[in-house]
Amino acid sequence: MTFHPQPQPGAPKPWDFPAPGRSTLPNGLTVLSSHRPGQQVVAVEVLLAAPLDAEPEGLDGVATIMARAFSEGTDKHSAEEFMAELERSGATLDTHADHPGVRLSLEVPASRLDKGLGLLSDALRAPAFPDGEVGRLVNNRLDEIPHELANPARRAAMALSKELFPPALRCSRPRQGTEETVARIDAAAVRAFYDAHVRPSSATAVVVGDLTGIDLDVLLADTVGEWKGASAEPRPLPAITANDTARVMIVDRPGAVQTQVLIGRTGPDRHDPVWAAQVLGTYCLGGTLTSRLDRVLREEKGYTYGVRAFGQVLLSTPEGTGASLLGISGSVATEVTGPALADTWQVLRTLAAEGLTDDERDVAVQNLVGVAPLRYETASAVAATLADQVEQFLPDDFQAHLYARLARTGTVEATAAAVSAFPLDRLVVVLVGDASAIADPVREVGIGPVEVIAA
Repeated sequence: MTFHPQPQPGAPKPWDFPAPGRSTLPNGLTVLSSHRPGQQVVAVEVLLAAPLDAEPEGLDGVATIMARAFSEGTDKHSAEEFMAELERSGATLDTHADHPGVRLSLEVPASRLDKGLGLLSDALRAPAFPDGEVGRLVNNRLDEIPHELANPARRAAMALSKELFPPALRCSRPRQGTEETVARIDAAAVRAFYDAHVRPSSATAVVVGDLTGIDLDVLLADTVGEWKGASAEPRPLPAITANDTARVMIVDRPGAVQTQVLIGRTGPDRHDPVWAAQVLGTYCLGGTLTSRLDRVLREEKGYTYGVRAFGQVLLSTPEGTGASLLGISGSVATEVTGPALADTWQVLRTLAAEGLTDDERDVAVQNLVGVAPLRYETASAVAATLADQVEQFLPDDFQAHLYARLARTGTVEATAAAVSAFPLDRLVVVLVGDASAIADPVREVGIGPVEVIAA
């Protein structure tokens, strides 16, 4: 048989994370743009300086309801008409609220960017927030909460936040509110939050895609440039404090056949010089199927389908005094909860005593740096990362320099950062599982005081 010759790879091309252009519209809206030839689906991210910390007392979740209500009608279209116009444009509009603020994410074909930006502008400029639609969103959110409480991973995250942070800090409470606080939200509360915090002078728009033949400046001026609002001083962001004294919290789920494990503490955000080494060391510890935690807990012991170590920025400040959540998460069979925790602690002790190997470091660099061009193939991935940098008060070239720093980071430096990130006497452990079966074995591990609470 005769086959076509196998395609051969071409010579590798140099790659850098895209550097955006910056401009400011007359209404005060900051714009970051990046021309990505061939990306015919344009991604637009709009960041609103409406952080969860700004939610009025007793109304946790109002930022989430406002974010969802942006697509529920404007001064030009009803909710149904607005969604129909999005569909006709081939566009999608997603929104969410988080500790840094509210974000709107639009994806639209480049050929219909004018239509998509026009709808986005209407949503920002004159959202209707009708009573009926806001009421429906509130009821939907109330329906979601029991499902989240029943989800072991979500329940563990809520318990860890409550354990780590003082009650006065918004990050100690569920991001989308509780049944009690969400039930208080109405259209008037949503409108008041919008009026207090949503304005172009404190917002940023990120536009990424193939902009060939598009006069972006004119298009933006004719759409989001029509959004008006008074200027305001940036809202001071709270200092993040935490109590990460070693202890164990068991959220009791009688009869559970698995235990959800979440181990965490607070650490530095991406402004800290240690961030690159911490990313590398954490990846070696638990970032992939070949990491140390997986190798022991999954491959050798068969305790779990997978366990991961991670670092997630919670909130950053212009002064660089933000914080991240450093964690280890996974689930194990109920009967091996104690041994799994003991082995996790042994992995951390071994890491501190012996350090990482050069092979582990090299694999991590290849996985983090070598696949970056694939990770950022789409316009939406680039736009999201640029938006993250804005939210975290980072320079526009941060991501590009981060990859260069990762490539330069040595094994000793990565080891030191990982050991510093996960000290055994500063880890809070949350277990969602059957307390009657796991409490005594966990106490024998000797991590710290053990407390059991109802689910």
